[in-house]
Amino acid sequence: MKVFAFFIALGLAGSAWAKLPAPSEEAKAKAAETTAKTAHAGKVDGFKLCKSIDRVAAHVQKTNKAKMGKPTETPACVDPGPYVPKT
Repeated sequence: MKVFAFFIALGLAGSAWAKLPAPSEEAKAKAAETTAKTAHAGKVDGFKLCKSIDRVAAHVQKTNKAKMGKPTETPACVDPGPYVPKT
């Protein structure tokens, strides 16, 4: 029984080293589009975070004027715009 289990395990381990076929052009294009969408989503998330930080800073400046000094200059938030797929 142990010998049988050994050969089964050996067969399964050997199949793990099998090569996958190369992706088709269609699959490559879909992967590239997914990568672009993910990158754009990251830019949009960064923009939303920047705007929320600006709102918090404005609120703190408004409510704690006596305690706060001069505000620090920060770069302006850049809106990435809507996602436009590359054709």
